[in-house]
Amino acid sequence: MSILVTGGAGFIGSNYILDWLAECDEPVINVDKLTYAGNPHNLAAVKDKHDGYSFVQCDINDYDQIVQLLKKHGIRAIVNFAAESHVDRSIHRPEDFIQTNIVGTYRLLEAAKEHWGALPEEDQEAFRFLHISTDEVYGSLEPDDPPFREGDCYRPNSPYSASKASSDHLVRAYHQTYGLPAIIVNCSNNYGPFQLPEKLIPMCIFNALSGDPIYIYGDGQQIRDWLYVKDHCKAIRLVLDQGLAGKTYNIGGEAEKTNLQVVHAICEILDRTTPGSGGNSYAEQIEFIKDRLGHDRRYAIDTTMIKNELGWKPDQTFEAGIEKTVAWYLANQDWVATATGVSYKTWVETHYKK
Repeated sequence: MSILVTGGAGFIGSNYILDWLAECDEPVINVDKLTYAGNPHNLAAVKDKHDGYSFVQCDINDYDQIVQLLKKHGIRAIVNFAAESHVDRSIHRPEDFIQTNIVGTYRLLEAAKEHWGALPEEDQEAFRFLHISTDEVYGSLEPDDPPFREGDCYRPNSPYSASKASSDHLVRAYHQTYGLPAIIVNCSNNYGPFQLPEKLIPMCIFNALSGDPIYIYGDGQQIRDWLYVKDHCKAIRLVLDQGLAGKTYNIGGEAEKTNLQVVHAICEILDRTTPGSGGNSYAEQIEFIKDRLGHDRRYAIDTTMIKNELGWKPDQTFEAGIEKTVAWYLANQDWVATATGVSYKTWVETHYKK
């Protein structure tokens, strides 16, 4: 038996595969379309070097190929990371998000339902469809509001979060209607190795070292709960192993920080580890720009359920996790070069400078 990971060449998916192969003996089949967000270099450590790893370039919209892969490899679980996930891009091109996050999830569910329905009864009970989602489906919190809990209403405010909310509803419906043993996890903002430099933390590191502006939307007081990606991977493994079908688990890092606090923390680390010329602080490169359309003000996650039911908690504080993250980017400049090519430069030129 094997597990199928979709979107495994992306940021969280590749970290999950590396974590899985380090902790488990079960083979993993990585399915990824390899869009701008999928980077094969993320998995260089296991490609052609680990007998338990296989890669297939495939779109989750390709129902026939997914069905063939599920049957060929005796898949007993699907972990679905495949998604368009950049809010900024969703504002510019929402159709891509509708196609991948909604239609793609639907077709993946259809393939999973067919595969699951053909399994022996014992294997049907053990099968899992684990869908990775986001806290953004819950909308925005006021400063004094309690953190998001699993039963909170969905109030998505961007095309991205609306498309993820739609995919969550589809996953839940396939469990309720057909009995497909599905689980949803809604996570907070991940950070760590292999994150595309379009996102805040790696962009801050890259731009600081490149001498470019460190862009911050609005006043920089938007609050996010920050989750170190390896803690997230550990939680997903636990949910896949012990989580109950039909349930939703919220996963957060218990580290609410404003965007401005995050950027200053990175600048302070770089000032200490990689001082700039002239003794100036990297914080002097911060540039405030017009706020993003529909920008949610605050996210926060209540992790009570996963703590009480599965015994999970984050291992990394934000302070420890951000130190590890900056150190990783400094030590992996070859990877940074592959992730900041023409596509990245075109995006920055189009989105920020114009």
